[in-house]
Amino acid sequence: MNHSDPQPGYPAPGPDPQGRREAAAAVETGHPVLAGYDGSASSRNALAYAAGMARRLDRSLVLVYVIPGISCEPLTGQVIGAGRDDAELARWLLAELDQVCDRAGLAVSVLTRRGNPARELAAAADEAGADALVVGAPRHRWHQVAGSVSGWLARHAHCPVIVVP
Repeated sequence: MNHSDPQPGYPAPGPDPQGRREAAAAVETGHPVLAGYDGSASSRNALAYAAGMARRLDRSLVLVYVIPGISCEPLTGQVIGAGRDDAELARWLLAELDQVCDRAGLAVSVLTRRGNPARELAAAADEAGADALVVGAPRHRWHQVAGSVSGWLARHAHCPVIVVP
């Protein structure tokens, strides 16, 4: 085997005018730490915890925001709950992260999904091969009776789930 030939799974040496290696490096972040964020005080605490955990484990941080399903008002057909565009959401989420920690030296990516928050967070963790999924504790007492995102994740996610108050 010629040492200048690339090994299977490794990019060829030399210039890469189309930036394929950089794109591959951005995708290959190992087993990241995922943080579910919804804007609540407990999810802000979870975000800070997840950032610290990612830094300690030398992992990337994936910030996940789930937009609940869009519905229509039955009588008028008016759309209820239409979300912001993904670029605006990403700016907002990174600004929230900047308020709770210094992200210098931390590889951060933002992921927005639509649907059921618990199922989408679990699916995102599976797809990323996450080391951990960090979420905030439920805000309302009725979640103890009716169930919560964190409770569902603790029972169904395929990675450790950390619930931060």
